[in-house]
Amino acid sequence: MPIYEYICDDCNARFEKIVINKQQEIACPKCSSKKATIQLSVFATAGGNGSSNPSGGFTGGGGGCCGGGCSCH
Repeated sequence: MPIYEYICDDCNARFEKIVINKQQEIACPKCSSKKATIQLSVFATAGGNGSSNPSGGFTGGGGGCCGGGCSCH
């Protein structure tokens, strides 16, 4: 069962939801709106020395996994 990340189109709250099937109704836990946009997930992978990199292994410049400026680190 995948976990999807959403942002509410009405109140901009971010939330996660376990989705059992694609027809499952999604509602914001803050305002109960049924209008939400799915977000791309950022995941971490374990390296050989036990460290993790939230960009899935990408270590290029430009501020990290999303190009910088968003304070995701």
